[in-house]
Amino acid sequence: MMTAPKSGPAIGPTQNLPVFQAEGFRVRQGANLGDPLSHADDLMLDDVYVLGADAVPQRLTLQATAAAHLNVAAHSDLGQTGAEVHLDCTITLMSPEGQITDAIVMVETDPDGDIAQVYLLPLARLSPRAPYALVGMDRSDAVTKFAQMTCARFTRGTHITLASGAQKPIEALAVGDRVLTRNDGAQPVRWVGQSTVRAVGDFAPICIRAGALNNDRDLIVSPDHRLFIYQRKDRLGAGRSELLVKARHLVNGESVIVQDGGFVDYFELLFDSHQIIYAEGIAAESMLINTRTKSSVPDDVSARLSTHSSAGLSGLDVTEALLDRPDAAELLRRASLR
Repeated sequence: MMTAPKSGPAIGPTQNLPVFQAEGFRVRQGANLGDPLSHADDLMLDDVYVLGADAVPQRLTLQATAAAHLNVAAHSDLGQTGAEVHLDCTITLMSPEGQITDAIVMVETDPDGDIAQVYLLPLARLSPRAPYALVGMDRSDAVTKFAQMTCARFTRGTHITLASGAQKPIEALAVGDRVLTRNDGAQPVRWVGQSTVRAVGDFAPICIRAGALNNDRDLIVSPDHRLFIYQRKDRLGAGRSELLVKARHLVNGESVIVQDGGFVDYFELLFDSHQIIYAEGIAAESMLINTRTKSSVPDDVSARLSTHSSAGLSGLDVTEALLDRPDAAELLRRASLR
């Protein structure tokens, strides 16, 4: 039984997550033979799990609350509206070929705090009927992993435009360096974060090749990193000139591609407020501290930036439906030309 804290009012946008229900991911060999995926207390290392042939990811829609909890949002395909969802643990799975895959175990609780449902959020693709050995389990980093999925992150070598107009690789930036922002001029860097992760699934970076958005060099960012586009002509049909577009929604296999495999060094930049900066000549967002991403930032940093907001950028997000076309990147490139 889990304690059911008070959730508080819902805040921020909803989040759609493709998850598997626990019943579709069962132990085929090991101590828990025949059992479905469960929470951390019941997991046994070396158990071998198999994703059922008919198991398909379903949409779990979550809403963050003022108390930094996650609740099932209305219109979610799974779960009871209003129920709390806990990030129980991160598990590490290994395929017969030795490929490592991380996933987050999520637990939905009822009003009494009892477990109502267990979900699996893979951070890379799982193949049906393939055996996956449970080789690792961590109770401490699920919240951080979950936060990192939506952080605005640049890759090593990305050139950031300074207030002077000079270009500086992001890994060479330091706290106090003044960076050119679109709305507030020169702004000092308050924090630079860095982590190295496997470049698979939701952590595989997106490469926007030189010229795709009128950029001189390749820009490589995290999948949910939002790019700022100013349309001189509304070619996309968004009904406004200023847009925020997630990098993952521009993938077309040619000018915008997924760089899957190996490891990637990611960097985050924080300012006093959420900013649009310039990376390889493309206007792109800096990191935003919100209820989901806060756990990926040191406590002393997030405390100093407790009033962090993106008020000036709210309402600019473009829906995936508008971008679900192979020429989306080209339309935006042309729309931003003089």
